Amino acid sequence: MAVRAPDFRPELEWINTGGRRLSLADFRGQVLVLDFWTYGCINCIHMIPELRELERRFPDEVVVVGVHSGKFINERDSANIARACERLGVDHPVLNDWQFRTWREYTVNAWPTLVVVSPTGYDLGSYAGEILATELAPILEGILADARAAGTLGTGTPFPRGEPAASAPTPGVLRFPAKVHAAEGRLFVSDTGHHRLLEVALDEDGRTGRVVRVFGSGKAGWRDGGADEAMFRAPHGLALAGNTLYVANTENHLVRAVDLGTGEVRTVAGTGAQARRRSTDGPTLATPLNSPWDLLWKDGGLYVAMAGPHQLWRIDPATGQAEVFTGSGAEELYDAPLPMAALAQPSGLATDGSRIFFADAEASAIRYALPGAETGTVVGTGLFDFGDRDGVGDDVRLQHALGVAWWEAEGVLLVADTYNHRIKRVDPATREARAFAGTGERGLVDGATDEARFWEPGGISIAPDGKRAYVADTNNHALRVIDLASGRVDTVELRE
Repeated sequence: MAVRAPDFRPELEWINTGGRRLSLADFRGQVLVLDFWTYGCINCIHMIPELRELERRFPDEVVVVGVHSGKFINERDSANIARACERLGVDHPVLNDWQFRTWREYTVNAWPTLVVVSPTGYDLGSYAGEILATELAPILEGILADARAAGTLGTGTPFPRGEPAASAPTPGVLRFPAKVHAAEGRLFVSDTGHHRLLEVALDEDGRTGRVVRVFGSGKAGWRDGGADEAMFRAPHGLALAGNTLYVANTENHLVRAVDLGTGEVRTVAGTGAQARRRSTDGPTLATPLNSPWDLLWKDGGLYVAMAGPHQLWRIDPATGQAEVFTGSGAEELYDAPLPMAALAQPSGLATDGSRIFFADAEASAIRYALPGAETGTVVGTGLFDFGDRDGVGDDVRLQHALGVAWWEAEGVLLVADTYNHRIKRVDPATREARAFAGTGERGLVDGATDEARFWEPGGISIAPDGKRAYVADTNNHALRVIDLASGRVDTVELRE
């Protein structure tokens, strides 16, 4: 039997409403789909295009409202949620349910969960996990048909939709850069929000540079071809192998390759469809991928941080085969021999030449995999153990770290501790982690490492000469550079 849906608490803040606080009465006469989500969760991210398709299919009769019940402390701040909505293209109203009150009132227990509310304000049921628009649409059509027959559809004033947040311009060259790769005298940058890649020739000071080539038309899509005509959708991780730049084309669920000699872009792995089942090995162009987030070239193979199925993969360009390298597919922090280990949304890769280190984002952990052997954990203890605490071993707390780089000269890792707005120094030998750059408060401030500020940095790469670390400062639409000798942080000035 249907029950009355709990109303939204009037004291909670909203995003994408122009400052208005909404109630169920604002949606009377429409079918309401409540999306309970948290913006760092890969399954929640996968739901965004499905919800967008429902909004397109039912433009007047169905309204989507996000209920953001943030897992991480950083995800409970309205300014951070608003930035995530802009980055992910979420244009519908979003409630900041930071204390989980709405979550509890609707008896939700997993991200993502959809709850459908009738035009008269009754809770019609919930759906946990990822669900396709094609699966939900027939259910909504049935609800709409019943409402039309009962005369309850369209009895209120339709909620006006605002301008798309994703169309808001950014002041500089970049828009939400996710990853950066430092090479000799140049940088390769995933200009993620502009759906393109940049090649930057650095000046001698390492703090300024000129964009010398752009790969991608800037339009979101999937198209191979020349640099100007190729299309990407939210590219992330990069790996350089000789004269080939490999690209984790995250939202296209593909791995692409750029020939740096000709500028030609081609697809090397994936079908363009998201893998919906437990991943299996197979030919690269016949095997669907699931949100490849970062890449690492090692020993003639391309390692892929496959965030969607919580695995690391290996692609062999010579044989055209893709295979699971480690990860059972369960979302967990569990160390074991490679096939049995469990990962939690791996999002960054680095190597010391033997071990493959990975930032395991949902476990707020830095872990490693040893080819032919097993996984291990440097710092991090579980899916719900997070914070901002220096220390040794299990005492350390990170918060949804997305990037990692190997600092050869020091024998340590530099970690983009994303939700703590810091760069951390992590020693795999001693398991010690210390703040390296950033105050821990979000912002865009240059200066000494203990004065500088970042805003959700997502990627980090150390120059081959070991003198500088470059940071993709995602929410600041900026590249930052850390002088590893002096400790100074600067914003890289880009010229087009």
